[in-house]
Amino acid sequence: MNFTKRKTIYEDLVDRGVSRRDFLKMCTILSATMGLSVSQTESIAHALESKSRVPVIWLQLAECTGCSESFIRTNHPRAENVLLDLVSVEYWKLLSAAAGDRALANKKRVIEEHKGEYIVIVEGNVCDDEYLIAAGTSSRETLLEVTKNAKAVLAYGTCSAYGGLSAAKPNPTNAKSVSDVVKNVPVINVPGCPPIAEVMSGIISHIITFDRLPELDAQGRPKTFFNLRLHDKCYRRGYFDAGLFVENFDDEGAKIGYCLYKVGCVGPTTYSSCGEMRWNGGVSFPVQSGNPCIGCTEKDFWDNGPFFTRRAKIPGTQTTVNPETLGLYAIGATVAGVAAHAGITAIKKNKDEKKKDQSSIDGGDKG
Repeated sequence: MNFTKRKTIYEDLVDRGVSRRDFLKMCTILSATMGLSVSQTESIAHALESKSRVPVIWLQLAECTGCSESFIRTNHPRAENVLLDLVSVEYWKLLSAAAGDRALANKKRVIEEHKGEYIVIVEGNVCDDEYLIAAGTSSRETLLEVTKNAKAVLAYGTCSAYGGLSAAKPNPTNAKSVSDVVKNVPVINVPGCPPIAEVMSGIISHIITFDRLPELDAQGRPKTFFNLRLHDKCYRRGYFDAGLFVENFDDEGAKIGYCLYKVGCVGPTTYSSCGEMRWNGGVSFPVQSGNPCIGCTEKDFWDNGPFFTRRAKIPGTQTTVNPETLGLYAIGATVAGVAAHAGITAIKKNKDEKKKDQSSIDGGDKG
């Protein structure tokens, strides 16, 4: 099969009865998912009108299937729109209709026929050979075979991106991340336990639209979704700045919605889009439900515990701040700001008055 001669994504959609109006709605949703402006909708539409669906091989290694469960609940766009409209899932144990030799044969066909064109999505970490063998092949061998001709590899979930729970001390299975094993193909880390489903949709859409990988941060995560700390966009940030914290999970502050930092929230050091994209169709995210962020998108987060530990200091760039006095600092800064503003206003007023007096003198001399 020649990939370049297949129907375009748009042609496939038309054949399935999708109207032009619904197609453009889909493009608008994809634009929002990628963090682009509505003006980019035309670029997305052009890409889908001119490109075929991308072949995808989804590997499940040492994992719990939580990442797959998260993905099939994506809502903007819906999972079926991604799986049936944007990509062509050629191998995925969870959802594949075929099994056994037929499934393995199709996986091999994609590797050979679509060199440099297909995407590999990996769920779970890579452990030592004796702990995970499927069809007579170890997880390491399977990963290297599948990724050798890939366009890119998406390490989906914290296990795949960083090793996850299995890699936590003492790491008895010698679990590794995908990037520890795959070296000859670009790897995009999409951490989270589980990861946000819409992030995957956004990355796939970006690759199809722009025919290049998204810009990554120092940990290999797409900057579009991991450029800000959860703390930066948290709706409880105002309480944090005012020094109003939940002291325990059933106090009055918890009922009001005060900041959860003192009961273990690591939002100030966690880079994630949870607060913006949220979960279950945008209904909520952990902090909104009253649960502190545990930092699941960060490397080695399982070893950074214990979770829900009371935090006495707020990390800063050069020093630490006691949360007990944070509100006082904020008040002090406000008072100082008001005083400075008043001083500047007085100086300006004084200068204006002197200038006015000088103008009057100069005018009198001319008379």
